[in-house]
Amino acid sequence: MKNKKILFFFLVCCQLLLAQKPTIKKANQLFANKAYIEAAKMYEVFKGKQQKEVLQNLGDCYYYNAQMQFAADNYGNLFFKYKDSIQPEYYFRYAHALKGIEDYERGDKIMGEYLKYSVDTKKFKEHLNNIVPHKYKVNQMTKSSVTGDFGISFFGEKVVFASLRNAQSPLYKWNEKPYLDLYEATVSKDGILENIKPFSEQINTKTHESNAVFTKDGKTMYFSRTNDKQVQVGEEKFASVKLYRAEWVNNEWTNVYELPFSSDQFSTQHPALSPDEKVLYFSSDRPESLGSFDIFYVDILEDGGYSEPQNLGDNINTKHREQFPFLTEEGTLYFASDGLQGLGGLDIFMARVYNNVFGKPINLGETINTGMDDFAYVLKPGEELGYFASNRKGTDNLYSFIREENERKFIVEGEVRDKITKDLLPGTSVTLYDMDNKLIGQLIVGENADYAFNTEPNTKYRIIADRDFYASKEEIFETKDDGRVRFTIELEIESYDDAEEIIVTKEDGLVYIQLENIYFDLNKWDIKEEAARTLDVLVAIMKKYPRMEIELGAHTDSRASDAYNLRLSHDRAGAALEYLVANGISRNRMRSKGYGERVPLIKCGDNCSEVEHSINRRCEFIILK
Repeated sequence: MKNKKILFFFLVCCQLLLAQKPTIKKANQLFANKAYIEAAKMYEVFKGKQQKEVLQNLGDCYYYNAQMQFAADNYGNLFFKYKDSIQPEYYFRYAHALKGIEDYERGDKIMGEYLKYSVDTKKFKEHLNNIVPHKYKVNQMTKSSVTGDFGISFFGEKVVFASLRNAQSPLYKWNEKPYLDLYEATVSKDGILENIKPFSEQINTKTHESNAVFTKDGKTMYFSRTNDKQVQVGEEKFASVKLYRAEWVNNEWTNVYELPFSSDQFSTQHPALSPDEKVLYFSSDRPESLGSFDIFYVDILEDGGYSEPQNLGDNINTKHREQFPFLTEEGTLYFASDGLQGLGGLDIFMARVYNNVFGKPINLGETINTGMDDFAYVLKPGEELGYFASNRKGTDNLYSFIREENERKFIVEGEVRDKITKDLLPGTSVTLYDMDNKLIGQLIVGENADYAFNTEPNTKYRIIADRDFYASKEEIFETKDDGRVRFTIELEIESYDDAEEIIVTKEDGLVYIQLENIYFDLNKWDIKEEAARTLDVLVAIMKKYPRMEIELGAHTDSRASDAYNLRLSHDRAGAALEYLVANGISRNRMRSKGYGERVPLIKCGDNCSEVEHSINRRCEFIILK
């Protein structure tokens, strides 16, 4: 009997050990259930094997919990081994993880590969310092940095915010921290939270509550609450976030109900009221979004109902995250985005309203934004102080700010488009000079292809747009008026193949200057008179477009040996280059290359006719930039 008990105990222990034994399958299940902390611990066991799925998911576990150093390390290993087969979203996350640890050089490189145009965060910061409306002095509102506070709003003389500080709450598997509840507090003159206590028991539940917003009379509130059940949507199982409304009646919050445009199938969160309280803004990843979370709005009808949600459109929203809207008394929209050009993570943006339409967003700059998530900006009516949240120290914390007007008077702004198609051209370099050729500012335009520079009154300037495979565009303007003036200059630039008939983009994707063929005497590479006339056309083109760079490629027919033909073609390409140099074209703008017989236009091998040999024996001029 004793032996049976020992055997039973041994079997139970074995089963427990087997149950606890990490496996990739168990880790994947935890990851699918968004238990990222526990999943990461299990993935770490298999990290040494460098499997693609392990590195992807492990990087995501850390990324979703703002542990950017660990995220960057694992994404870095992923890129080192599997870069050729990585999905685009990993470029995006890796770039943001690198910016989160202030490795902007590598972050910009990866983001540039994702966006397909150059990114320079250092210059972008300098540019923002010149154009942002305000500069900010910020101060953390609590001594502790681990309470997970965010989503603050004004509530009479108090504030209400979301926090993880309820130690009695069960742990949320995503981050193994308590579920969010709403708290109320007062704020000291120094911007510190005081008299903190839980908000109403009628509002706080066992699931997440956050981001409350109140009408001015304090009798109605809207807030976010996570669904108490998970549902299957496609291949993913999750609990959506919904918007709720509550009323203050007889000194308690009552009549709490879910807003009709919320759903189990997608999240609806972060409510914000318009100044007249007739429009409710919010963030949602509903099917009408451009990709992830977008900012939407509904009209609040007189009968208490709501209009159909409307997307604010691609002037504000991107295929990434736009969240945490806030409207000032003047109607200016503040929101957070990681899809617009920023410093890393979520950045805070503003968009002024013109004729009931929001203008292009402006990043608020490095005095408030960091490489981590900065979000949930609110401004006290009639004052230059407010609050926002940031995880710049690793967890969400609330910060107060005082803003001061940034000294700037004259601004030149606009956007860069293709002259023919009118398409925006992100990645274009825009440079501003004064008339003494002094550099005033330079910017590589972002996704919206827009630029803005500070200027001085009564001054003349040159503004130039440069882009590979495009003719440079220069405009001259002069500031004359006193006061704050905006000069809007739309820069339309023309591609080489639109500007010149002899320049064509071929099926191989390369841009060629199509000239008459250059002929050489047998076994010679001297530039004959007929060849010189052809090269003179090339000289004229390159003088017309001083930024153009080309490759001169020489090809032979297949007669003679491969080595001989390679050397002969090299000499012929070099002779053409030297002719251009002698005629005033900088050597730095050209390269010559001999291809020998290796790239024939007609693949006829040893059975070529004289005509076919002559077609293969050619010079080509390819535009490099």
